[in-house]
Amino acid sequence: MKKIKIIQAIRQGKIGGGESHVLDLVKHMDKSRFEPIVLSFTEGQMMDRLDAIGIENYVIHTERPFDFSKWQEVKKLMKEKEIDIVHAHGTRAGTNVFWPARRLGKPLLYTVHGWSFHDDQQVLVKRIRVAIEKYLTGKTDLNISVSQSNQDTGKHYFSGFRSKVINNGIDLERFDPLLNYADIRSEFGVEDHAVLIGYIARITKQKDPFTLLKAFKKVSLIHDEAKLFVVGDGELKEEAEALCATLGLNDKVIFAGYRTDVPHLLNAFDIYCLPSLWEGLPIGLMEAMAMKKAVVATEVDGTRELLMHGENGYVVKPKDIDAMAEYLGKLVVGEKLRRDVGHHARATIEKNFNIKAMVRETEEAYLSLL
Repeated sequence: MKKIKIIQAIRQGKIGGGESHVLDLVKHMDKSRFEPIVLSFTEGQMMDRLDAIGIENYVIHTERPFDFSKWQEVKKLMKEKEIDIVHAHGTRAGTNVFWPARRLGKPLLYTVHGWSFHDDQQVLVKRIRVAIEKYLTGKTDLNISVSQSNQDTGKHYFSGFRSKVINNGIDLERFDPLLNYADIRSEFGVEDHAVLIGYIARITKQKDPFTLLKAFKKVSLIHDEAKLFVVGDGELKEEAEALCATLGLNDKVIFAGYRTDVPHLLNAFDIYCLPSLWEGLPIGLMEAMAMKKAVVATEVDGTRELLMHGENGYVVKPKDIDAMAEYLGKLVVGEKLRRDVGHHARATIEKNFNIKAMVRETEEAYLSLL
């Protein structure tokens, strides 16, 4: 039987939440029935990872939404590869594949990995982005929301919005706390007695690293054993490093830059913190939970669907420096508490957010369109 060819379109090759989602999806897809091909609009480490697992991939470079100068090239690729289904992940990819998909008469799916509009944008910017998302979701054959919160937001802003909720899933074989990992703490000179708080995310406005740094300052004044390990790059990195120096934290905070050895990093952490202003269903947080890490995160969007306060993690309001410092401090001194919270966190992921369930539901969505 002829395999169903699906092009997975994503905005960039640098690995973030959406890119991790695509990597896991194509890796675990039933290759006897489906043939995934990945299209990225920039180069990056994701392409190397795809090569390593034998997934065909292409780059058509653009960093612009609605880049009509690239649409013919995208259409040509789809035609040459005899694509059966087009699956766009995120707004940027959606704006650059909907026209070729429609011209070729191919079914189009659009996965919302968190909306491109949010409350702290300027009014005009938000209105434009709402209009773009409404347009895109109206051009698809099926919209997929990665969380119930994403679906609810869509229904609030777009009359008649419909989507299928398929929660993000985690590869529990890759994120397994019982495996052997590289000694990250020794690599960076972190003492055995130190309690390491980890942050793995882009250093951007969305992820709000400044609130974490200010909260950590309060923690460090009381708990000398606490250290902060920041992993990632982004447009606010230099500003974050400057704030770190201003707060007198240079000997307490490690900026490790962009890294892809996420399971090894998580294994080294005692606590994980995600101070985001908005999220879809945060894969980084889910990976930390799968690794049995005690987590503190902001109560936004899909994050609130993952965490039960005081049971499998702690949630605080966005930008609440005092509350974040309080719960980070509580976990720093509570070794047994960290173990108990981490145990419940892993159980949550095993029960509700397994990669196998996510892939099977997505494959069923493909078949329903054909």
